Amino acid sequence: MQGVNMSASALKDLNISQSADLEKGKDNSVKSCISKPVLNGSKRASKEENAPSACPDVGTNGNEAGNADVEYIDSENLVDLPDVDATLSTLVKRLDSKDWVMTCEALNNVRQLAMYHKERLQELLEPLVPLIVKSVKNPRSAVCKTALMTCSDIFKAYGDLIVDSIDPLLVQLFLKASQDKRFVCEAAEAALISMTSWISPSVLLPRMQPYLKNRNPRIRAKASVCFSKSVPRLDVEGIKEYGMDKLIQIAATQLSDQLPESREAARNLALELQVFYEKSQASTSGENEGEPSVAPEAESWEAFCQSKLSALSAQAILRVTSTTPKEGVAAGVTSAPKEGVAVGC
Repeated sequence: MQGVNMSASALKDLNISQSADLEKGKDNSVKSCISKPVLNGSKRASKEENAPSACPDVGTNGNEAGNADVEYIDSENLVDLPDVDATLSTLVKRLDSKDWVMTCEALNNVRQLAMYHKERLQELLEPLVPLIVKSVKNPRSAVCKTALMTCSDIFKAYGDLIVDSIDPLLVQLFLKASQDKRFVCEAAEAALISMTSWISPSVLLPRMQPYLKNRNPRIRAKASVCFSKSVPRLDVEGIKEYGMDKLIQIAATQLSDQLPESREAARNLALELQVFYEKSQASTSGENEGEPSVAPEAESWEAFCQSKLSALSAQAILRVTSTTPKEGVAAGVTSAPKEGVAVGC
């Protein structure tokens, strides 16, 4: 009887030990899943390697795509396609594929076509843009970043020709440029820089203006930055045509925004407008070797602000423009560079 009791006790201890080991194994499995590193890309050509996961991938319903490499290729390193017709014939289908690696390859094909065969690709832009937007919204970072790089190349290739299709892209670019994942944010910033560099401000500004009142403060902030960076690229006639009074009202509104990024953009815009306004109010005399002299009927900047804005808004604008150094501001009102309009991540 004693031997039977000892056997039962030993069996109980063994079961407890096995249960503990099993629980420990589960804990380790969960930890390995949680601590799985996030894969980041770089600005230059790089690869995102996808090794078999220690836990099922939620985005693929537990089915891994295997050991796939996604290469981020800089625009200057893109080469021509060996068979353009074959690529074009399957492009739309591959962009809409559930195979994310195939989608990335198709997005890179779009970039190649935009660079080397822009006339052929232009015929497909209408059905392609919604698919590019879909890829930008893709939760898989590799697809999202490749789509953002595609946006940059399309803006450069087509400029004003793409503006009629840009609305669904804008909100996604503003959102991605304000997210926490750094390498996606940087790709979105690059796309916004390309957009503000290659699309004429006269057609781009009206497209961006509605986003200055968006409910999402992050969207408003990125829209404000892009808006303020685009205004200096207008020439004198462009600013007059858009409306100086409309622009100063936009600056005054953004000065009271909740995000510092919006307020800083508004301050920069106000300074740009002040310099432009004071230059436009001055007349140049040829006899005085181009020295400006203020016309008798010229209205002061202070008077202009007070005539176009409420008392509080005018006070806010005048406070900014009277206390902030204006050296170097608005130097590009009539000769802004074509590229390199920084947006800031």
